[in-house]
Amino acid sequence: MGLRFRKSISLCKGVKLNLSNKSASVSVGRKGIHQSISTTGRTTTSIGIPGTGISYQKSFNLKKGFANLFKKDKKEDEKKDSKKKADTKADAKVDSKIDSKIDSKVDNKVLEENKATYDSFVEQIAYMKSLHKVADEPIDWKEIFDRPAPAGGALASLRSDTKAEMEEWKTLHEMAEKVLAGDVDAYLDVVEEMRPYDDILEYGSDFEVGTDDPKLLEVEFRVRSEEVVPPMEYVLDAKGNLKEKDLSKTAYFELVQDYVCSCILRIARDSFALLPVERVLIHAVDTLLNTATGNEEEITIVSVSVDRDKLEKLNFERLDPSDAVSAFPSKMSFKKTKGFEPVARLE
Repeated sequence: MGLRFRKSISLCKGVKLNLSNKSASVSVGRKGIHQSISTTGRTTTSIGIPGTGISYQKSFNLKKGFANLFKKDKKEDEKKDSKKKADTKADAKVDSKIDSKIDSKVDNKVLEENKATYDSFVEQIAYMKSLHKVADEPIDWKEIFDRPAPAGGALASLRSDTKAEMEEWKTLHEMAEKVLAGDVDAYLDVVEEMRPYDDILEYGSDFEVGTDDPKLLEVEFRVRSEEVVPPMEYVLDAKGNLKEKDLSKTAYFELVQDYVCSCILRIARDSFALLPVERVLIHAVDTLLNTATGNEEEITIVSVSVDRDKLEKLNFERLDPSDAVSAFPSKMSFKKTKGFEPVARLE
């Protein structure tokens, strides 16, 4: 996984000098993100704050799961076709009693595989719409700051294990002090170390995080709906036959909307768990066809300002993610038969 850090210094209104450890550049843009972190790819590790028992871990690879499901389905169809041909040739060589026993065993195995595939698909669809139900445990930065230093004498005279514990305490103590003081550079250092959005990385290819205000965190979430949300579904009939059926436009777009809004709520929850901000400004961006130009363009489809106090009052087990996002100050243009349309961002 690659991380890209950029520290921006405002030169004048709308113009910033961007510094990194390898290069410098000037960018023109709106106020808001003066540092950025981009995360791409996938993660397979857990990362946490040492000594706190708090960790962040990737939980599910939804995109790969759907891809494997439909890939598996195609392979099984090919195997079934080959078997049908083999069974046809074998019919002339075996008696009907043995043939019947073979067919029964094969049918039961196919039924079990069909049921397992169907159940897995239903589970993944449900997970896609309920990402908001799970969130990271909140970090108590004051508790970390108030934690007493490990007992011991001068640092130079301590044993190696005690010295490591002391250095760990010092690092956390200094980090907590900066976070509690509203140091926005420390905020983004924490995001770099903790990577709070890694466990939903499969539901968007990239995140950019930044702030100029200790009470606000701004997150841009790049959605890849065409790669993540399946345009078809599995149907299991009364006889156990598994069929692939295209979703209607309405069903597909509603699934996309629930997926995007569920991700937004999850991002807000994880942001509040990590940092003592009062508000998270989240922009969901997707690649859609611009009918005016005929080209696919990356556009903002949802922009929402999430307040901590209001979010904490929600019942995440029972809410509808799309309705919940709409209840916050937001911009979202959605039509059941057309899906998302471009919107202007909240400031």
